[in-house]
Amino acid sequence: MTDDVVVILTALDLEYQAVREKLTNPQLHRHRAGTRFEIGWLADRRYRVALGLVGKGNHPAAVLAERAIAEFDPVAVLFVGVAGALRPKLTLGDVVVATHVYAYHGGTSEDDGLKARPRVWEIPHGPDQIARHLGRTGTWTAQLASGGTAPRVHFGPIAAGEVVQDSVVSDHARWVRQHYNDALAIEMEAAGVAQAGHLNGSPVVVVRGISDRADGTKTETDGASWQPKAVANAAAFATSLAVELMRETDASSPRTQAEPKRNPTMSPTVNNSASSAAQVGVQAGHIYGDVWVGGAPPSAPSDLPSQLADLRDELWRAHRLGHLDQPTYEAAETELTVAEKALDGPRDGSKLVVALKRLRGLVGDVAELAAKVAAVIAISRGAL
Repeated sequence: MTDDVVVILTALDLEYQAVREKLTNPQLHRHRAGTRFEIGWLADRRYRVALGLVGKGNHPAAVLAERAIAEFDPVAVLFVGVAGALRPKLTLGDVVVATHVYAYHGGTSEDDGLKARPRVWEIPHGPDQIARHLGRTGTWTAQLASGGTAPRVHFGPIAAGEVVQDSVVSDHARWVRQHYNDALAIEMEAAGVAQAGHLNGSPVVVVRGISDRADGTKTETDGASWQPKAVANAAAFATSLAVELMRETDASSPRTQAEPKRNPTMSPTVNNSASSAAQVGVQAGHIYGDVWVGGAPPSAPSDLPSQLADLRDELWRAHRLGHLDQPTYEAAETELTVAEKALDGPRDGSKLVVALKRLRGLVGDVAELAAKVAAVIAISRGAL
């Protein structure tokens, strides 16, 4: 069992229920702003999932994804539901994992026409590799009802806008085809969730089941119950992926690393003898890790402000050298300020660690800086 959690968000009640059915003992969790989540378990109660409903559209999805990330500090956020296919190779019921999310409604209107100004978010490398391995092995299909052909898993871009596309000849369809012609599927919420994840340093994976072809036949495919079929497939893949993501976190956690090898020539028993007025100060067998006697560890709580000051210097240096773009640098500065404020007055250890985790996610592409943030997180957990 682990304290880590994966957040799974959906837009529709049908999608929410499909994920909820795979959770053991879901319990209500009320957010102070009124949002209701449910926390349940996967894999024989070993891994926790926080499930939330965001409704339709990128804007509410962004707000509630931000709320979920702040509330649970998750290993990852999975957005799960249905989408319309944009490519003929996709079959109804197939699963699409977004390698990129396009916010396709950005643009500028000029005298010579409307020109695209897209925003794009890419899946992080680690979750992408885990998802691809899961798709190759096919182990996730064990959750599906037996019989029939197993759905395929596709990896490629997903387009996220603010309208339901159900045509191949409309102006909207032509716009998407002209500017986003590599997109496999189209939907309405992934851009909001991806933006929230980016600003908070939280990995986001979008998993969609294909329920229609976005070509004017949505009424027929809905009537043939393809929505619940596609939802069931997406939920099966997403919950299997959630388990694999948390297993990976367990495997990389310092708590699960093997203990140092013991010297076979050393006895586990230590005998100290004292005579007359002599006293034994410390008696120990084998000791693993750091030990301080009669003093505080080098990274005591009072040292945290200087650690954060050093991080700010490193952050500025990385930005100056071009390793961090301006939006990422500004978001990282904000999280560092939150961490510093958590040390003012009564120290808020939880707020400090959450801010540092977000900072680590934002600077993850700068390996040396990310490692320094991880070290400060470890100090913070031990010192507060």
